[in-house]
Amino acid sequence: NNVLGQVFNTDEAAFLAGYLAAGTSKTGKVGTFGGINIPPVTIFMDGFYYGVQKYNADNGTNVEVIGWDPAKQKGLFTENFESLDDGRTFAQNLVDEGADIVMPVAGPVGLGSAALASELGTDKLMIIGVDSDQYESDTANAGVYLTSVLKNMDVTTFNAIQSVVDGTFEGGVTVGTLENGGVGLAPFHDMEAAVPAELAAQLETIKAGIIDGSVSVKG
Repeated sequence: NNVLGQVFNTDEAAFLAGYLAAGTSKTGKVGTFGGINIPPVTIFMDGFYYGVQKYNADNGTNVEVIGWDPAKQKGLFTENFESLDDGRTFAQNLVDEGADIVMPVAGPVGLGSAALASELGTDKLMIIGVDSDQYESDTANAGVYLTSVLKNMDVTTFNAIQSVVDGTFEGGVTVGTLENGGVGLAPFHDMEAAVPAELAAQLETIKAGIIDGSVSVKG
């Protein structure tokens, strides 16, 4: 009763990222790959995939997701979280298949994808980061990040500390959600101009729908 675990519904924020990617893509194809096929990785990929499908349903489009099939739980995986070369290679393969936005869910591996995007230019490839705002952490390639899917551990940790101060602390597990600010999307930063105002407004509507339960992130 003196331990509080923290988990994060990252599929909620990744759903928004998928919606954003579908609305921003010029090729009509977006991609994702993971480090290892485990739930903390694939939950991002699930949300991303279903966010793209929601955009298609709302807007009469047919944007394709390359690299992940949530029904089969099969897709592209580097089988490691270290190799920047793998990040570059996997992103290049997705670009070769037509994707112009890629979300690597593979820790530092994704830095290789971002380096490739810097070389190719954002008209060819933009990256969606994960966990933290990679615009701020990957300063060498900051300009390639459309957004990042955030685990806001600062928010959930602050809330836990606040509960101790208030005398309301209880052990168990706390879940970071869009509603409590535990997950979210990073600002668009340098990519602000690439996101139409109408799309930004749609994202706010979708976010509100996820919070009130009228939009399902499970497909």
